[in-house]
Amino acid sequence: MSPQWRVRLLGTLAILVAAAAIYLPSLRRQVKQTAKLVQQTEEQARRELTLAITGNANGPRVKAKLFWSAGADEAKLAPVIVELPLSKDDPVLRAKQVLNTLLAGPVDADLRTLPPDAALLEFYLLPDGTGIADFSEALGTSIPSGIESEQLAIDSITRTLEANVPQVQRLKILIHGQEMDTLAGHLDLTGTFVVATKPAVAPAKPTKAS
Repeated sequence: MSPQWRVRLLGTLAILVAAAAIYLPSLRRQVKQTAKLVQQTEEQARRELTLAITGNANGPRVKAKLFWSAGADEAKLAPVIVELPLSKDDPVLRAKQVLNTLLAGPVDADLRTLPPDAALLEFYLLPDGTGIADFSEALGTSIPSGIESEQLAIDSITRTLEANVPQVQRLKILIHGQEMDTLAGHLDLTGTFVVATKPAVAPAKPTKAS
């Protein structure tokens, strides 16, 4: 290679290095800004979904306690207080509201306990206090397979119901209307899960004055 070509090549390389030094920081900033916008969009979507699925948007807001992952220790749950316009007199609607909010997920997606594409198809409450929650197939197919992750998912559901819907004493999980042997290969779904350790207290009947 002639000296003239060598000089041209080195000059071109120097220009490319200088351009990269100028462009890369800008590219990093753009990537960070894009990621931040995506996160904000996801957070906004979750909030809008939460408001849309409560079914009582104009009602008084009350403090609901929802259970998501504790984060640092993924095998534990942590309560999060969320203000929601929950139904006061309809336990089935109230159960749907808190479970749909639980499915919508926390602001920090890393604290999710349930798959983002899972959906509550229906919720029933039997006279004996047994709740029946029918979820879409994604609850079983999208959740990480393993006894800890599966147990954490069910615990987040039962503890959320216990904290907000005292009428639900136990819970039966269905997947797309069908009873399944396991959630994702480990946790047994053939029975029911305890929701409340104490029976619901019926309101006292008025007594006649003597």
